Amino acid sequence: MSSVIKHFLNDPKLLLNAVGEGIYGFDLSGNAVFINPAAEKMTGWGAGELLGKKIHQYHHHSHADGSVYPADECQIYKTMFDGETRYVKGEVFWRKDGSCFPVEYTSTPVYRDEQIIGAVAIFRDISQQVETEQALRDALKKVRSLSEQLKDENSYLLSEINQNWQGSGLVGESHVFNRMLEQIKLVSKTDSTVLILGENGTGKELVARNLHHLSERSDMPFVRVNCAAFSPSLLESELFGHEKGAFTGAHDKRKGRFELAHNGTLFLDEIGELPQEAQSKLLRVLQEQEFERVGGSKTISVNIRIIAATNRDLWRMVESGTFRMDLYYRLNVFPIKVPPLRERKEDLPALCANIINKLNVRLGKQIKGIAKSSLLKLKSYEWPGNIRELQNILEREAILSNNHTLHLSQSLDLDEVVQREGDKSQRLESVQKQHIIHVLESSGWKISGKEGAADKLGLNESTLRSKMKKLGIVKNREI
Repeated sequence: MSSVIKHFLNDPKLLLNAVGEGIYGFDLSGNAVFINPAAEKMTGWGAGELLGKKIHQYHHHSHADGSVYPADECQIYKTMFDGETRYVKGEVFWRKDGSCFPVEYTSTPVYRDEQIIGAVAIFRDISQQVETEQALRDALKKVRSLSEQLKDENSYLLSEINQNWQGSGLVGESHVFNRMLEQIKLVSKTDSTVLILGENGTGKELVARNLHHLSERSDMPFVRVNCAAFSPSLLESELFGHEKGAFTGAHDKRKGRFELAHNGTLFLDEIGELPQEAQSKLLRVLQEQEFERVGGSKTISVNIRIIAATNRDLWRMVESGTFRMDLYYRLNVFPIKVPPLRERKEDLPALCANIINKLNVRLGKQIKGIAKSSLLKLKSYEWPGNIRELQNILEREAILSNNHTLHLSQSLDLDEVVQREGDKSQRLESVQKQHIIHVLESSGWKISGKEGAADKLGLNESTLRSKMKKLGIVKNREI
């Protein structure tokens, strides 16, 4: 046996004095009978100051918050009475200088001849551990705060994305607009046929494109057909394609829009203008998902989602016999009504801001916003051309403007018509009809092209023709 071990066995205090934890020994009266150097160093109390005295009143007299810690509640003393070993955390010991430090300690009973003669308390300063834990709690709190902030920002950004629909132009906060957006979100994930209803210029095509963008077919083609842009003889070829030599001018085989839209979405714009012969063939494709090219006999199968749009009352057309009832029911699976601008004028500030931002990019302008007086004027207008008309008006004003604030420098056309006619009680359709005739006459009945009536009205040529037909405007001469 080495001499070192002999020394430890002959004098156990050497070992107790060498450990890094503080050690107190107590008799049954709670008086200190042993204090090691580590305890002296941690508390600042020397052994000579505490031996034979009740240590509790020197450095265990109060809780961390300063409230009194009665001796009969002390966990170390309790061990001396009931003989139970206790591990305690969450308490403090007080130093001689009046400061305190967090501790964790073990209180163990000491026996002789199976009788409790006292207790030993082994403790250590856990200040660094507490500081580390607090730092971790603070960090976690900060992370949670940042997480909540990020969540809020994400909610805001999602709200912005939903509101702006990724720059599509579908902007607004009105009840009717948000109700439409909810319908778009509901049906977008399905393959159901959608019928988009609304006046010209309300953004029906934007709705259709967003339905496609949000659908499972978003990576596949979105193919648009304007049913009013083709004559009955050409429309069938556009929809279904044609074989070489199928008719005069068919020099090559050509795929139709249905074939191009395979696995994607086919948008049938202005479906109310579809000729009845084409209606029958369209119904067959919708029912069977197959067709033949013009001049061909081979059956072509397709997997497409149909979205149709119209500004006309299809049910009235069904009643008048100009639109097939079975096709109407096939298309009218999930109707979405796009509200006219006059029903959502509270959206004008957001719409103007969105349009101006796009015009700044396209025209190289730095317009910050629109004047309040001009905005009030826009809100007093009935917008027969809806958002398309608003876009054209703002673009004209942006081109003319050299300021950071946009001001309306020209009177709105409809205001001029109302004043000229002197009858403000006229129905909107009557005013529209007179206004269109006036523009047609001033354009020499030229519909298309620069300075044509469609350009002046801010409408597509096909839309103007459709509106003329609806309002019963007879052309004297078309150039």
